Amino acid sequence: MSRSPAEIRTARMGALARLPVFFALDSKRAVVAGGTQAAAWKAELLSAAGARVDVFAPAPAEEMLALVSSPPHGMIVLHERTWAADDFAGSAIAVADCADDAEAAKFAAAARARGVPVNVIDRPTFCDFSFGAIVNRSPLVIGISTDGASPVFGQAVRAKIEALIPKGFARWADAARSWRPRVQALALPFRGRRTFWEKFTERAVSAPNAAPTDADLDALLDPAAAQKYAGSVVLVGAGPGDPELLTLRAVRALQSADVILFDDLVAPDVLDFARREAKKMLVGKTGHAPSCRQDDINALMISLAKAGRRVVRLKGGDPMIFGRADEEIAACRTAGIAVEVVPGITTAQGAASRLLVSLTRRGNARRVQYITGHATSNNGRDGKLPSDIDWASLADPAVTTVVYMPTKTLPELVGKALKAGLDPATPAIAVERATRADERVIAATIAELPARLAAEPPSGPLVVMIGRAFADYVEAAIEAAPASGKAKSRHARG
Repeated sequence: MSRSPAEIRTARMGALARLPVFFALDSKRAVVAGGTQAAAWKAELLSAAGARVDVFAPAPAEEMLALVSSPPHGMIVLHERTWAADDFAGSAIAVADCADDAEAAKFAAAARARGVPVNVIDRPTFCDFSFGAIVNRSPLVIGISTDGASPVFGQAVRAKIEALIPKGFARWADAARSWRPRVQALALPFRGRRTFWEKFTERAVSAPNAAPTDADLDALLDPAAAQKYAGSVVLVGAGPGDPELLTLRAVRALQSADVILFDDLVAPDVLDFARREAKKMLVGKTGHAPSCRQDDINALMISLAKAGRRVVRLKGGDPMIFGRADEEIAACRTAGIAVEVVPGITTAQGAASRLLVSLTRRGNARRVQYITGHATSNNGRDGKLPSDIDWASLADPAVTTVVYMPTKTLPELVGKALKAGLDPATPAIAVERATRADERVIAATIAELPARLAAEPPSGPLVVMIGRAFADYVEAAIEAAPASGKAKSRHARG
């Protein structure tokens, strides 16, 4: 049986403790009640955002007096008295540092009566909005909120982001703001505008501390104005499952894609890195189950690219290992579509990393071979054991063999390998859903493994690894089994 490509709707936004919004306060009025150090810090933030700040404080602290004399941006006017209800008129925002809940409730009620959003410092019950930790590369501004759960944790996250975002990004963000009208004046199509900003981003990332100049703009605009904005195809390796194993290049490809064609074996969390606006289509290629025909996938991929779309063909593991990449690359070349490949961590590497076992363990393995246990033709319906396996190489005691897609054919494969001379006591490990939270590992001798899998049938992607490199792992699992009276060689990771 075959099935047709199907679009997958983007999941709804999860629940938010706070809605992250950014107030435009330039030249607008803000009210601050209180003269404390905490109030001074909020007044400084409001002034930095361009607000004209009226501070009401009968006894302002030194920090507030110093701030009033030297504001960062917007004017700060100090009124050495308590606030009154009429002080909220014409204000865009109101902040207070209150001594108790009674004062906080009075301030919040007065502000809301005038339709002014209010924040009472360290009293979230009375707040319409909150101040988060800030990473300032203005006009690039990043806000971090823990909804008051742990401000210290928020500050720690801010410190991490500070280390990742170069100071020079402020200049590039400012250049983007000033250059946008010139780009818009070109009346480029959507794909052309996106191409310009993708190239702008590449330039900023490659030289973050360089000051952008008109020469940079000219270099970006000339090719953008001339090109025909033909579509393209990128084959991207999604890795074995853990989204943190994606390469940076894979993330960038997902974030720039117009359409993503993905396989069943791709972990759902990987798609979270894509733009929400991108169309996501399941073009399932699953062994021993209804799958989309390869010709249909190729035709869809080419038609989308010819329509000017940037298409990401997202594959589990690495697209160049049992991923039919050669057929899709050939289809693109025949159609004159630009194509590139972003490699991914193949399942064997991911599984070995979680097991902490080297596939080329010195003294146990002098080479590694990858084979498939699932032969397919173009319609994907064969599902039989390949007829051209080199059985002698599989029986070699100095080789580590990794078998992809072995779920249905493993008993036959093991039987033929044993007849070819593979030692029945050779260590073997089956890993289901490698690197994911629900990963499952079954360790046994190769002779025992098919029966173990039959007793505990896998329901997810499976890889089997065979060889002396796994001797210590399998031995430890077998020794641990009697300790609890059940098969300890089965491990769930999560």
